[in-house]
Amino acid sequence: MPKNAFYAQSGGVTAVINASACGVIETARRHPDAIGKLYAGRDGIIGALTEDLIDTSLESAADIARLRHTPGGAFGSCRYKLKSLEEHQAQYARLIEVFRAHDIGYFFYNGGNDSMDTAWKVSQLATRLDFPLVCVGIPKTVDNDLAVTDNCPGFGSVAKYVATSMREAGFDVASMARTSTKIFVLEVMGRHAGWIAAACGLASEAEGEAPHILLFPEIPFDPEAFLQRVDDCVKRCGYCAIAVSEGLHDADGRLIAETGTRDAFGHAQLGGVGQVTAQLVRDRLGYKYHWALADYLQRAARHIASRVDVEQAYAVGRAAVEAALAGKNAVMPAIRRLTDAPYAWEIVLADLQHVANTEKKMPRDFISPDGFGITDACRRYLLPLVEGEDAPPFIRGLPDYVRLKNISAARKLAEFSL
Repeated sequence: MPKNAFYAQSGGVTAVINASACGVIETARRHPDAIGKLYAGRDGIIGALTEDLIDTSLESAADIARLRHTPGGAFGSCRYKLKSLEEHQAQYARLIEVFRAHDIGYFFYNGGNDSMDTAWKVSQLATRLDFPLVCVGIPKTVDNDLAVTDNCPGFGSVAKYVATSMREAGFDVASMARTSTKIFVLEVMGRHAGWIAAACGLASEAEGEAPHILLFPEIPFDPEAFLQRVDDCVKRCGYCAIAVSEGLHDADGRLIAETGTRDAFGHAQLGGVGQVTAQLVRDRLGYKYHWALADYLQRAARHIASRVDVEQAYAVGRAAVEAALAGKNAVMPAIRRLTDAPYAWEIVLADLQHVANTEKKMPRDFISPDGFGITDACRRYLLPLVEGEDAPPFIRGLPDYVRLKNISAARKLAEFSL
């Protein structure tokens, strides 16, 4: 008899994570001889622990296809990290208990660094307990910081959104700079890696165009050098547009904008570095400013998704199922770049243990020598990832997204407390 499969989404969602879900479900449905039902965990791994399994077989083929152009996480996501096997024995044992009760032989976990660590740990546990479970991680993160893979599904669409927003804001500020706002700051995501801030740099194609300054986590913040650069820019161009990563820190490693709270993964809760840097300019140089926080908008903007990003997100979902059916365990489909121009790529398999808990930061040769911009090498890397449009269908002027029924399968086990 064919084994059932479990799929879950984890961490911050993206504009294209549902395209990966679409790839997983549609591919699984093409192999009914090998995969029976595909269950989705409601709210990520929590759905497995609490035995809240969504029966995706109850969704129509048309609605599953619509996932490809729907943002967010169709089945719910979570920030919930399983610790070591020794620390969380009861939770890992519960996972196997649920998988055994529902005859699950395939485990697909769609997320970032911590999620790949979870998939790796589950594969280790299954091996230790001699439980027949094939575990495959599916890459997703707007931060673009997963190791091994050339780029991460989710990043290309964020890059397209922030570069577009910066270009449009640049036109706006330039129009008003003579008598009004001279400083515009856009705060973007990026805890330890400045890939999204770098993408803002694509908006500038000629000398003097916005953005004029990029602030990366990889480069310690020097207030005096920054202020001098801002002042020079205003005197030269009439205004200054700045993109800053939320993870900007000083020479001692202290985050410029840390709220003091931490999320479920233990990461510092960030926010407000855009306002901090803008206020610094106001206090020291006296220029009027506006600042914006891209926040959830940057990762939810499916209306302006990159076509390349959508295609790659779907491809890693499809490849995950194909790898599992081929008996490949503890792996993650990764993207390998073949050429920049014309852009060509392929899917390869990476070992989960080489991806888990490893962050890929911006190479120094992608950042200009002065630390305030991107190089031609970085531009060559980024440009293909924002190529092409894949607009969702619109009804009455607004995007038409799908909401699945998400009907839970019948529980077979006693309740479990997290």
